[in-house]
Amino acid sequence: MTAPVIGVLALQGDVREHVAALAGAGADARPVRRPAELDAVDGLVIPGGESTTISKLADIFEMREPIDKRIAGGMPVYGSCAGMIMLAAEVLDGRPDQRGFAGIEMTVRRNAFGRQVDSFEAPVEIAGVEGEPFHAIFIRAPWVERVGADVEVLGRVSDGPAAGRVVAVRQGHLVATSFHPELTGDLRLHRYFVDLVRAAA
Repeated sequence: MTAPVIGVLALQGDVREHVAALAGAGADARPVRRPAELDAVDGLVIPGGESTTISKLADIFEMREPIDKRIAGGMPVYGSCAGMIMLAAEVLDGRPDQRGFAGIEMTVRRNAFGRQVDSFEAPVEIAGVEGEPFHAIFIRAPWVERVGADVEVLGRVSDGPAAGRVVAVRQGHLVATSFHPELTGDLRLHRYFVDLVRAAA
């Protein structure tokens, strides 16, 4: 079985960690920052980082329109943290000039859990991912305040002050989490995405 080619949008954020996790999950993983590099991949990860910076750099590197087209054409995309914000149709508390790819019919609140000091870790059960709850790391993370009819909620925070908040979703070929699975060493979510890319190809 040939490994699906999955790019990690390498404009800003934790690119190396996602490349390593995808490789560990059976993908041919590579950084992507030019349209020609995007053309060569079967799927794309938008990593955590700073969503306003990623938004600006997507324009500077002329990646916005090519990514929009590939999403519209059915390319699987996974966004973690800032990547979730970039995939949301609506962003609360974002900057007025911030533009994402608007692939998932959801409203997310930027920095919903608070600033860097309010970063935390919590167990999250993910639908479709077998085994124990996922050890989720939240760093200035968004959460989902509203989902459209076609959006499947995959995971919620189970306890603590943010209990019940939606932190993992899927809409067709697009997946997003508020947290950073690439920082945990647990490859189950990356395997889930690799399988999604393989099925789409």
